[in-house]
Amino acid sequence: MNELELKYGCNPNQKPSKIFMKDGSDLPIKVLNGKPGYINFLDAFNSWQLVKELKEATGLPAAASFKHVSPAGAAVATELSDTLKKIYFVDDLELSPLASAYAKARGADRMSSYGDWVALSDVCDKETATLLKREVSDGIIAPSYTDEALEILKSKKKGNYPVVQIDPDYTPAEKEYKDVYGITFEQGRNELKIDDEMLSNMVTENKTLTEEAKRDLKIALITLKYTQSNSVCYARDGQAIGVGAGQQSRIHCTRLAGNKADIWYLRQHPKVLGLKFVDNIRRPDRDNTIDVYISDDHEDVLAEGVWQQFFKEKPEVLTREEKREWLKTFKGVSIGSDAFFPFGDNIERAKRSGVEFIAQPGGSIRDDNVIDTCNKYGMAMCFTGIRLFHH
Repeated sequence: MNELELKYGCNPNQKPSKIFMKDGSDLPIKVLNGKPGYINFLDAFNSWQLVKELKEATGLPAAASFKHVSPAGAAVATELSDTLKKIYFVDDLELSPLASAYAKARGADRMSSYGDWVALSDVCDKETATLLKREVSDGIIAPSYTDEALEILKSKKKGNYPVVQIDPDYTPAEKEYKDVYGITFEQGRNELKIDDEMLSNMVTENKTLTEEAKRDLKIALITLKYTQSNSVCYARDGQAIGVGAGQQSRIHCTRLAGNKADIWYLRQHPKVLGLKFVDNIRRPDRDNTIDVYISDDHEDVLAEGVWQQFFKEKPEVLTREEKREWLKTFKGVSIGSDAFFPFGDNIERAKRSGVEFIAQPGGSIRDDNVIDTCNKYGMAMCFTGIRLFHH
């Protein structure tokens, strides 16, 4: 099969729509269930590249949670602490390494991951499918599926959950094309490999990158390679914890991603872990409620007549001072940027979210200012010399 007809393009009025191989060869995918759409396939092919590269760079099973052609989360398989299992709501499940990777990818930004497209680097197993079955998701791509996993996934969305299998040995053409306004663009594929060597040009007084930092910086940079630019990614513990995508200003990327990283860490605060939700609360309602409770708009969920909808007992307020004190303990975070940081203000903002390790291309006329800001805080920064724009 060298083409697949789709219901419509980005919007229902954009017809006809299909995916196909220009050279007439067979598509490298099989649709095992459901009817994926145009945006589904954009997410599928971008997210598959991301997890494939994460697996190659780290040797660990990888997963991604994609929304509108950018990752909401990406992670490799590492052992989850009891706290992370609780904030990812998987403490009641048996987790394989691959399921752990998806729990982390989904858990980084659960608000954004609502209705995600899932990508897995390895064979989808029963444990990962079981976890995915109870989440609101729009589809999945993986190199293959166990029989048990496929049956579980086929039961989602009343039997209509899109399941795509991709040939892991597929190699795309060296050149890629894109039509805009009837005009065709051509470029070479971005085949850049992100590895330890790319992190070797240390430009700060602190030149120490721990093995964990190297892993997390590679995760951040590979994630950025498939994130709509401008983009910045915070990573820790083998996963992206905050992605700022598609912003015109880099400081806005840094703030957006930093705010998401802060929320990820604040969800581990004892007061959040101690929230007692009513029985049978819908998972999206619980996630939204936690997000509002952490925010400065917490009065919205603690007002009389409102909190009873979500909690068994009225929770204590998580004050601004308590949040500030908790975030002061945020450490060991890595950050990557798809282009150079033009001002030290990005470093100042990153420092507030526990950043200690930085990878960015360098090349700004204000590199000295950025380096001086890092040195002020004892941060370790490398210049990769490589830009990672993605459009």
